[in-house]
Amino acid sequence: MAQPVQDTQARNKAAVAAKFKAWADGTGSPFELLADDASWTIVGNSVASRTYPDRESFMREVIRPFNARMKVGLKPTIRNIYADGDTVIVFFDGNGVARDDKPYVNTYAWFLDMRDGRVVKAHAFYDSVEFNDFWARVNPVDD
Repeated sequence: MAQPVQDTQARNKAAVAAKFKAWADGTGSPFELLADDASWTIVGNSVASRTYPDRESFMREVIRPFNARMKVGLKPTIRNIYADGDTVIVFFDGNGVARDDKPYVNTYAWFLDMRDGRVVKAHAFYDSVEFNDFWARVNPVDD
């Protein structure tokens, strides 16, 4: 019985790692793993902290406005990635340049609950002070 769990852990970890590599390379995104009905919770006290009930609401309210504030998109550097059962935890740093030419640097921990190779629930932790400053300081620009 342990082997199927280990196989699932290895597959989930590899899928997330591959999407993070694609993100770092500018050829993809870990958000491609989100199921349409995936919930995403930003924990803490940032202006974006709450639970987004599905992929589209999270992308519309957080990711697209975030990217529209960036001059040089966020690039992740994984510190470590863990898998336990159906959960993958990614501990990483994100670095980019905002449209006001100031760096955006933050450290994240994402807890990703997986089912059939897709993220169905996520909890994200990051420095709310850094995020709030960036969000208030930089206006999003549509390209």
